[in-house]
Amino acid sequence: MQAMQRRAFLAAGSAALFTTAQRAWAAFPDKPIKLIVPWAAGGSTDAIARAMAQRMSQTIGSSVIVDNRPGAAGQIGTEAAAKAAPDGYTLAIVELPHAIAPAVTTRLPYDLLRDFTPVTMIGTSPLVFFAGMDDDSRDFKTFIKAAAARPMPPAIAHSGAGSVSHLAAELLASRTKINFNMVPYRGSAPALTDVAAGTVAGHFATLASGSSLLGANRIRPLLVTSTQHVNIPGLKDVAALAESGLKGLEIDQWWAMVAPATTPLDVIERLRREAIAALDHPSVKERMAVLGVQLKGSTTGELRAFMRAEAERWQKVARDIGLQPQ
Repeated sequence: MQAMQRRAFLAAGSAALFTTAQRAWAAFPDKPIKLIVPWAAGGSTDAIARAMAQRMSQTIGSSVIVDNRPGAAGQIGTEAAAKAAPDGYTLAIVELPHAIAPAVTTRLPYDLLRDFTPVTMIGTSPLVFFAGMDDDSRDFKTFIKAAAARPMPPAIAHSGAGSVSHLAAELLASRTKINFNMVPYRGSAPALTDVAAGTVAGHFATLASGSSLLGANRIRPLLVTSTQHVNIPGLKDVAALAESGLKGLEIDQWWAMVAPATTPLDVIERLRREAIAALDHPSVKERMAVLGVQLKGSTTGELRAFMRAEAERWQKVARDIGLQPQ
């Protein structure tokens, strides 16, 4: 009899706790949500996050506040997000560099696949190879032909060892068998400034990074790293990989929303629905189009599989080009 009473008491307690948890999550959100961007304000990731946060704040019932945490190549902000309470009140933007980092960094303070629960993909944007206006090359094939004929191959700028632009440049050298002079810079902005000045021959960057110099007619897009033409204003007539005779250079910059691991799945689903609805709003679509971002929402499972595949791909790329983790 006592055993039966004890089981009944425990069952009642469990039911009470479950009901309390249900009420807590039913009230979600009842305070501001923080969206961590592990880069400085003003970049394309920051702009994407702010477009999403502004729209989600209007529909989710609470403010979504962008929290820029730059430093250590994105590690500071990403670690802060990984260690935040898994209650749905902290989100983060992760992107292609997060999938590359394990292949080029010996010690990371977080694990992209272990420490985060995916919420949704946000979108993708192909890289663009920009050259200067003084370069005689009017298309990418001409650029490569001229580079191969030179006794000293031209210089290609990149945004630091292990960056997306660095791996793209190394892949280009591998695919074309041209030993380009790789020149590191502190980001795409100074690299593209020197492309415009003719100091270096080219640089791989997103359309968002090159938009101001492109609009001022100071740089020229010669290639997009997609297999086919992209439906992005300013890039529709730019050669794609299929036309340039290149394979294995398909690279999409991508952005996704994640939450700390073990965040309750019903909260994740609520956040996912709100994020997808934001992506479908005309104001967000307009802003993303300006940034050259092709919107691509996803399920949690789809994003998890995608991030795992990206991490595996860039591990192989780093090995193939002989890049040693630092």
